[in-house]
Amino acid sequence: MGATVFLNGTILDGYGADAAATTALAIDGDGTWIATGPEAEALHGDAECVVDLAGGVLAPAFGDGHAHPLQGGLEKLGPQVRACGSVAEIVACVKRWADEHPEQEWIYGASYDATLAPDGLFDSRWLDEAVPDRPVVLRAWDYHTVWVNSEALRRAGIDADTPEPPLGRIPRREDGSPLGILQEPGAVDLLLPVEPGRPHHERVEALRLATEEYASLGIAWIQDAWVEPAEVEAYLDASTRGHLATRVNLALRADPLRWRDQVPAFVEARRRVEELDDPLLTAATVKVFVDGVVENHTAAMLDDYTDVPGDRGMVNWDAAELAAAAVTFDRLGFQLHFHAIGDAACRTALDVFEQVEEQNGPRDRRPVIAHVQLADPADLPRFARLGAIANFEPLWAQLDPMMLDLTLPRIGPERELLQYPIRTLHDSARISFGSDWPVSDNDWRPGVATAVTRQTAAGVPASGWTPAERITLSDALDSYSVGVAHQAFADAGRDLVWLDRDPRAVAPHDLRGVRVLGTWVAGVRRAA
Repeated sequence: MGATVFLNGTILDGYGADAAATTALAIDGDGTWIATGPEAEALHGDAECVVDLAGGVLAPAFGDGHAHPLQGGLEKLGPQVRACGSVAEIVACVKRWADEHPEQEWIYGASYDATLAPDGLFDSRWLDEAVPDRPVVLRAWDYHTVWVNSEALRRAGIDADTPEPPLGRIPRREDGSPLGILQEPGAVDLLLPVEPGRPHHERVEALRLATEEYASLGIAWIQDAWVEPAEVEAYLDASTRGHLATRVNLALRADPLRWRDQVPAFVEARRRVEELDDPLLTAATVKVFVDGVVENHTAAMLDDYTDVPGDRGMVNWDAAELAAAAVTFDRLGFQLHFHAIGDAACRTALDVFEQVEEQNGPRDRRPVIAHVQLADPADLPRFARLGAIANFEPLWAQLDPMMLDLTLPRIGPERELLQYPIRTLHDSARISFGSDWPVSDNDWRPGVATAVTRQTAAGVPASGWTPAERITLSDALDSYSVGVAHQAFADAGRDLVWLDRDPRAVAPHDLRGVRVLGTWVAGVRRAA
């Protein structure tokens, strides 16, 4: 492929105050910058493609440092329950979809609003009203919980006599029967022996839909932060068919109960991906869930939950096993990507990274702790010392219904003020931004606005929530672009987004009005 020349706009090499700007750019077929300014303008006559930026801005493309694109794409293929504002609306939506798809033996949907029922506890009998004779499995928007109907429980053999599973919880009625909610993988996986799961062709189509949506948003690289073996096959097929519109790096999920058996499979999955030699697909990362989430009391805490004295959450890994797994995967060259929500989980992750460095020696490994919702202030300086990247989902740093109804009652006022220390870690270590889509919006614009204001979209509270942790607009844009590129070991990456104006000159809550006019990934225009 020949050169592409961009003219008549502003070309930025970053979003910070020190970002260099020029008026023209030429790139080669894989996206490498070959000329800027007058030298680029001189090439336009021989270029294969000339793009008139029409006064817009061409800048580094955005990335998503923690997301679940396959699940996001699959949401589009089932009952659309995310927008439902009540249990009755969800039930009606599921019934409509089931009636329209009589051929579907199992009905899968996501992701419902967990605040629509007290304490996020939903009853299987409510779904029975919609579909009494086929299993229904709905994911909550945190993706750590599923809500099922009675037929799904029956087929899985989950009843009053089912013991509490390791690494999971089954909320129950007073008589001991399961309510209809399964929390965390240990409980959710009780469905696996009987459920068929989503078929391969739906997974491949979901990846096409998801990556095309990301490209339309100006996002060129995604960290898929939870990949199971069947999903690797879907990615390989999507790559072969040319269905990927963005770069995706796969993080293979390590199971605390069988990680040793997974080691050769992970190495083989990476080999098969590398064999494709597709610049859009890598499998360089291993994912670990250190804990769960605050909303269902499974995030691991240093102190008791405020509303449940004596409960400090769920620890998914034996400490020695986690260290052994991390050392093993790091020695094999995988990047480590740890989900840590609670302050105890965050400390555990840092402890493990320290052990990895002690045992395997220093190298540029860029381990990631995703979410960092709560961290003991004493642990924050350790991020820089260990070269750990704090991957934040900035859209969560606001007083939305999830925070007000489910989070704050569980952690109390003192820990409230410690949540999402974005500014503190930005000033002392490396950070990146992500969305955790489909848990929350995959659009970078509202995430950036929240990082800058710590407000809801309505501007509440006026002074921002925990305002000391706000960052500047330029820093937030950098965290969603060059910060993610650093996480991706793509510091010299040149994927590009064409915007209709400079986002640095827009009020944060007006960023939604900034239009994405084009996205170039690996030198190819993938959207708009």
